[in-house]
Amino acid sequence: MRSAPLRLAVVDDHALFRRGLVGLLSDMSEFKVVGEASNGREALEMIQSSEPDVVLLDVNMPEMDGIQTVEALRKLRLPLHILMLTISQQEEDLMGAIRMGADGYLLKNTEPDDLRKSILRVAGGEGTLSPEVTGAVMRALARQSEITNQTPLSDRELEVLTCLADGQTTSQIASRLFISENTVKTHVRHILEKMEASNRTEAVSKAIQLGLIQKA
Repeated sequence: MRSAPLRLAVVDDHALFRRGLVGLLSDMSEFKVVGEASNGREALEMIQSSEPDVVLLDVNMPEMDGIQTVEALRKLRLPLHILMLTISQQEEDLMGAIRMGADGYLLKNTEPDDLRKSILRVAGGEGTLSPEVTGAVMRALARQSEITNQTPLSDRELEVLTCLADGQTTSQIASRLFISENTVKTHVRHILEKMEASNRTEAVSKAIQLGLIQKA
């Protein structure tokens, strides 16, 4: 059994909510809040110096949002767990956080005792989701499975799709991949057909949501 309290860090750009959450967590004997920040950039420095066990992280923040922060933290390979705590039920935010390496995704309307239990689960290596977003995860996984199994994109099509996400033109893609512009156009046509998208922007959006490519 763990004797020392779990070390927590709270990252949220709304000062009133952040301070209220810090106060709530500080009243729970299992936890010790060791740091707080108002955006991702502040969080990276704070987390490396305070060494928390669990980071509670908002999604929508200025300068560096929560998903970008998760990605940056995972690249640092720090021994910590990340629990998103947000008002966002947008599938793109939810799946983006999970793909980048978040261990859980909770909404801010979570009851205090449920939050406590979720933090303990995440610290123990388990995942956790608010019931309101579970359906969105299942639907996204089902769509990804359908596309992967029925209309898989080739490696070259994924390369072209990644270039599209970077905003590159047909000629730029051709130059980058050392293929002709006509070949690029053929790949784009196949991508639109397989993704059931009406244009390049929609194809990129769907691919990001499904985790086929990362957000540019």
